[in-house]
Amino acid sequence: MPRRVAKAPPILPEVRFKAPAEGEKPEIEFEEKVVQIDRVSYVVAGGRRLRFRVLVVVGNKKGKVGVGVDKATEIPNAVSKAVSQAKKRLIEIPLSDGTIPHEIRYKYGPAKVFLKPASKGTGIIAGGPVRAVLELAGVTDILSKMLGSENKINNVFATYEALKRLRRIK
Repeated sequence: MPRRVAKAPPILPEVRFKAPAEGEKPEIEFEEKVVQIDRVSYVVAGGRRLRFRVLVVVGNKKGKVGVGVDKATEIPNAVSKAVSQAKKRLIEIPLSDGTIPHEIRYKYGPAKVFLKPASKGTGIIAGGPVRAVLELAGVTDILSKMLGSENKINNVFATYEALKRLRRIK
């Protein structure tokens, strides 16, 4: 019986990563914030199938922000799917001195959002879902009000769409 000779493992190219210098933090391109995790189910012939729906906001705190909603059978998978969706939906926001250039009202389904520029030092006056979008967008001073719906997904998308429609004022 012939002897079997083990194959040599393939030679892989050497990959070198540039490690950050001592005391230096690695640069993170985008921050992500999970706004909501819901357990949802749908009925099939054998019973109920459980999944998790996750709402995530992604931003660099310098004027770019994105929103993603996705589902998966496990929470970490749902979060990563939502983050990749949010990165595909990134928008650039015109900021002037840490606030928005003009006030805006926007209606997304039953949710209405009102955003108004504020003077320096005011901070972010906003509710939870709206605050998440504004913080990750890089807004530091703003007044806002959520009207109509209390649904977090609708309020996040109303804020996102309102910021998308901002115009730069010169």
